[in-house]
Amino acid sequence: MDLDVYVTAHRAEWERLDHLLGRGGKLSGAEADELVALYQRTATHLSLIQSSSPDPMLTARLTQLVARARATVTGTRRASWRDAVRFLTAGFPAAVYRSRRWWIPTALLSTLLGVAIGWWIAANPEVQASIGAPAELRAMTRPGGQYETYYSSHPAASFAAQVWTNNAQAAAVCLVLGAFLGLPVLWILFLNMLNLGVGIGLMSAAGRIDTFLGLILPHGLLELTAVFVAAGTGLKLGWTVIDPGPTTRRAALAQQGRAAIGMAIGLALVLFVSGLIEGFVTPSGLPTWARITIGVVAELAFLAYVYVLGGRAARAGETGDVDIADRSAELPTAA
Repeated sequence: MDLDVYVTAHRAEWERLDHLLGRGGKLSGAEADELVALYQRTATHLSLIQSSSPDPMLTARLTQLVARARATVTGTRRASWRDAVRFLTAGFPAAVYRSRRWWIPTALLSTLLGVAIGWWIAANPEVQASIGAPAELRAMTRPGGQYETYYSSHPAASFAAQVWTNNAQAAAVCLVLGAFLGLPVLWILFLNMLNLGVGIGLMSAAGRIDTFLGLILPHGLLELTAVFVAAGTGLKLGWTVIDPGPTTRRAALAQQGRAAIGMAIGLALVLFVSGLIEGFVTPSGLPTWARITIGVVAELAFLAYVYVLGGRAARAGETGDVDIADRSAELPTAA
């Protein structure tokens, strides 16, 4: 496409659209119809220029013009409590449900890796020696040692807030970095499973694996599930870069990216609950069976939330994406 010729042919339309937008709401019925038609044509012009003859300055100008026109045509919409309720009862659980084919295998394989690392450390004293000196390992694993006092070393409220912040950041990083073909997500998963495996291995070698599980399970079930969901979603986003499916790569990434942002918000709420459990239940004086029961109930509640509410919403067509009215316009493409 000859860009100069194309610009000359359509400049008058763009200038007319800019003029109509400058008049604000003082438009006649015919002018309003003209603005809509010019907005649609200009959006098409912008798409063609971006795909065939990208020019940074012209693209920026038309992008701004189309954005202004879209805001005028569609109007602005304020988020309401209804949007929040819909997100929590349909959008977020449906997004988690629809991505289950990614996060469930991620959870199973990661857990197996963590257990395998733990077994390897427990069965090999030389590996334990490479982790720390005997005195250091005893300080970590003995009754009242570092593994136990870690959960009660700070006031419960501040500890819960710190744990929540750290875990929410880790989940968000998995979601954001998934676009890099999922490779950073795999590394984050490995580090998490390595830390888990070290704890399993050292406490097993010290004959105190029951104590370790009593400390990790109350909050760890829900916490790790949230991390696995984030990692699975990040891997799905990375796969979209490789195989976008029937739509364009840009459109597919936009859809998955919007869903991932919503997922980050929802998982932050899930991790907030696990943070409360870790801050207040794990270090509490409750019997081990009671603490583990609380963790199991929280985990089952989340899974029921995903499979009941999320499954129902997904079957009704919910994807976790924003409303059509809030999305950027997409042009049809030929296969």
